[in-house]
Amino acid sequence: MRVTIWNEYRHEKANPAVAAIYPQGIHEALRAGLSHHDLGEIGTATLDEPAQGLPDEVLDQTDVLVWWGHRHHDEVSDDLAMRVCARVHAGMGLVVLHSGHFSKVFKRLMGTPCTLKWRADGERERIWTVDPSHPIAAGIPAHFTLEREEMYGEPFAVPAPDEIVFLGWFKGGEAFRSGCCYKRGLGRIFYFQPGHETFPTYHDPTVIHVIANGIRWARPDAIAQQAFVNERVAPMEPIP
Repeated sequence: MRVTIWNEYRHEKANPAVAAIYPQGIHEALRAGLSHHDLGEIGTATLDEPAQGLPDEVLDQTDVLVWWGHRHHDEVSDDLAMRVCARVHAGMGLVVLHSGHFSKVFKRLMGTPCTLKWRADGERERIWTVDPSHPIAAGIPAHFTLEREEMYGEPFAVPAPDEIVFLGWFKGGEAFRSGCCYKRGLGRIFYFQPGHETFPTYHDPTVIHVIANGIRWARPDAIAQQAFVNERVAPMEPIP
């Protein structure tokens, strides 16, 4: 399996508080944690690299793409967003983390505004495993706690998930569908809410375990070379 972790990699270079938590970038923290989960080849890509980190030769060889974005969604080119969505439709898996809910890629695939309520006060979040039989919940306890996380609250303006694996509850009282699964075309999508850049969420072993499970679940059996081509075809049998 070939996994690519995409990250804006802007906060870590501009904000000393973020750099202190993720000195090599969120993408490298994710790669380091995921490297212990036998996922195959794990690469990284960032917004300021050539072709915004995902030239055809990288994207076309990716089985599962992990996406983290926040303040620079609009800088992702429409062409790249469309290419990523086409790969998902053809079977590539996609794991969208935290504020990636507002990325061009996720919004295109959902077809909805993907808005939510938020509050970055660093409050406690308890994440409940509401579907313990789901493959993404394998090895995850009935609930686990993050002492500091950004609050995401309902309503979350997304289509009804095919499956909800995790539900988040915050100290301020809000609840959120924190782990949602979708299928688009031939591809599987897992959205996982935790991961604000000013908190050490991606150093938490349980969070990394969930993401690793999400990658395995989203892994394609095969990626179609041509998926959902719009073309006129001749009849297979004579039409009277």
